[in-house]
Amino acid sequence: MNKLLSICLLCCLIVQAKAQNKPLSNRIANYTINVVLDAEKKTLKGQEILEWKNTSTDNISELQFHLYLNAFRDKNSTFMKESGGQLRGDVVDASVKNNLGSIDIESMKVRNGENLTKSIKFIQPDDLNDKDKTVISVALSKPLRPNESITLDINYKAKLPKIFARTGFADNYFLVGQWFPKIGVYEPAGMRYATKGQWNCHQFHANTEFYADFGTYKVSMTVPKDYKVAATGVFQSESLHTNNTKTITYMADDVHDFAWTASPRFIISERQWKHVKIKAVMQPEHTGSTDRYFNSAITALNYFEKHLGKYPHTVLSLIDPPVNGAGSGGMEYPTFITCGTAWGLPRGLKFPEIVTVHEFGHQYFQGMLASNEFEESFLDEGFNQYYEGRIMDENYAPGSQIDFLGFTINDMETSRISYVTMKNPSITQVYRNAWQYPKGTYSVMTYTKTATWLKTLENMIGRSTMDEVMQTYFIRWRFKHPCVRDFIDVVNEIVPKRTNNRFGEDMNWYFEQVVYKAPVLDYALKSITNIEKGNKVSGEFTVQRLGDMVLPTEISVNFADGKQELIPWNGEDKSKVFRFDKAIASVKIDPQNKLLLDLNFNNNSKAIDPSTLALKKYTMKIMFWIQNMMQWMAGLA
Repeated sequence: MNKLLSICLLCCLIVQAKAQNKPLSNRIANYTINVVLDAEKKTLKGQEILEWKNTSTDNISELQFHLYLNAFRDKNSTFMKESGGQLRGDVVDASVKNNLGSIDIESMKVRNGENLTKSIKFIQPDDLNDKDKTVISVALSKPLRPNESITLDINYKAKLPKIFARTGFADNYFLVGQWFPKIGVYEPAGMRYATKGQWNCHQFHANTEFYADFGTYKVSMTVPKDYKVAATGVFQSESLHTNNTKTITYMADDVHDFAWTASPRFIISERQWKHVKIKAVMQPEHTGSTDRYFNSAITALNYFEKHLGKYPHTVLSLIDPPVNGAGSGGMEYPTFITCGTAWGLPRGLKFPEIVTVHEFGHQYFQGMLASNEFEESFLDEGFNQYYEGRIMDENYAPGSQIDFLGFTINDMETSRISYVTMKNPSITQVYRNAWQYPKGTYSVMTYTKTATWLKTLENMIGRSTMDEVMQTYFIRWRFKHPCVRDFIDVVNEIVPKRTNNRFGEDMNWYFEQVVYKAPVLDYALKSITNIEKGNKVSGEFTVQRLGDMVLPTEISVNFADGKQELIPWNGEDKSKVFRFDKAIASVKIDPQNKLLLDLNFNNNSKAIDPSTLALKKYTMKIMFWIQNMMQWMAGLA
């Protein structure tokens, strides 16, 4: 009996071990890279082994790769032309050669097969800029059949740019991102919007980030021996060499990117949270913010685990850039985020917390869901901005962004204000390629308008229903590259049954307005009138819909006798009169301010005795002015 029990227990342990070792993703693109950093010349020398599997039913006759560092090659790249050599206010002097960056493939060969080096050609799938060299096509003489894999040996060299846009060097600090030849995503028919098999491999634009398949990475980085290194994944080993260098190896499973940093100045400390080892990689002058980084990362870990799902990795690195490398701050890579702070920053200015919470959130929306940031950037940035607002406002309010010298500003407020104060909020819809937004609108559409329509949706359907929607979407689509249609399908599955069809059989009418088109919402209370006829007094008020967006709402009516009534309004009429057989004291449309998309809350209410509302309106106008001054914070990370 004991022997049988032992066998059963052993079988259970084996099954459990296999389940634990089961890949989280399909691991299509797997990399082994050996790279040498020349800290003086700011160059990389790399040897890359790529194992890529054709998971489609197509015969594939070409491969496509990103060469992101060529965005910094000269003034003629699409990135430089679109950005003017700047990102988030950081500007690079492109006339100084050392400030530029590049990447060149020296050889590409099929393992035990053909030499593909001469088959490489630059392509420009997005524009007519033949000077752009951020995407290559590589023809295969023998097509790769369904379920076949190919192994490529790639030798390359790269020059890192001076940091102004996420990656590069600042003196002896290196943030190495987008640094190796990276295969694009082959989308078979039926995946996202593909009607036939096709490569999705866009050029590097000023307003685009990234999209890649999941895989495993083993990366060995050779650096000067006095440099400290942090990277995506789990530390494996370190070996010293006789030439005053050392090689450090990291491994990561089920990730779609790999970044690393190196500097001799880092001060590194660690803290454990459940199964996750958190590493703070700090500049000496910023160590006063170490605990702020740790505490906000743990706040985010707890929140996302509770509301979406478990963080699957065992490590998280928080990278603190120097002042002259601030262009690398506020960026996300799997298990590896870059933060931002300043010496002596008061605790009431919550920039370190905002950036850390925001960048950690990308571990879920970009790190695990891995939507296409070229084509649907809002699925990552906007959804993440929404959760930033929730986490900051629920854990750091009042004054979740600023609580200083008597002024308090909360996070979701700044998201809303950046949208409603646009000169032309109907200029563009949210749904479009990231590089095709009208100038100056990318960050608002991608980050803050999306956060605002998500919060409006939450206010309409209720927090518990919203949480069910978001968790279902995350669990169903993690590691599978969802598109906005997949999110809408989840909403349409859950919301009608949780709200008894109060909003209809589906929510397509909502997304048509907030995602696919750009009508504006502005409800206004035009007038209140009390009419005396003999001994009787009646009251009426007129509401208006000043914009083209229609959302259902409520109207709170306060009567002169002290009673109150809450009445529904579908918002469809351009103008509508409501009449009552008694005197009205005041009226407010959307009394709980649920509809954050409403451009002007100030015109939502009126009173027969306006003094009862004057102070509130004056206060709101002051807050609008202050928030307008601070709206740049909404795009901080």
